[in-house]
Amino acid sequence: MTSKIINMAERIKDKDDLRLESMFRSEFIADDGFSVKVVSRVRRQMWIRRLALPVAFVLGASFAAKPLLQLAGIAPRLFHSLTGNLVSLDKIPVGSLPDTSTLIFGATLLMAVVLASKLLEE
Repeated sequence: MTSKIINMAERIKDKDDLRLESMFRSEFIADDGFSVKVVSRVRRQMWIRRLALPVAFVLGASFAAKPLLQLAGIAPRLFHSLTGNLVSLDKIPVGSLPDTSTLIFGATLLMAVVLASKLLEE
């Protein structure tokens, strides 16, 4: 079922409507492939922009891999030289820590509270 209002609007046309219809019915302008070239160039630029960041990330990671591995090898000795004997695994009271299930429950409860506070803000 079509609306009577739409049918009435299609029947009533002024001179501007008729002029627009005649312009849209006219033949296309021959551009000798210009529009195809523009579209292909725009698409190519889009792909270049999409791939630029991942390629730069991979190149940067490949250049930084060796120094990062060297730093990871030096880090424990550097940490020990800065802190001395202040921090030691032998001094950590592992026996007084709560069970793993209690820690997981506490972390879950903390995340639920943070999520609820975010929801209540809105």
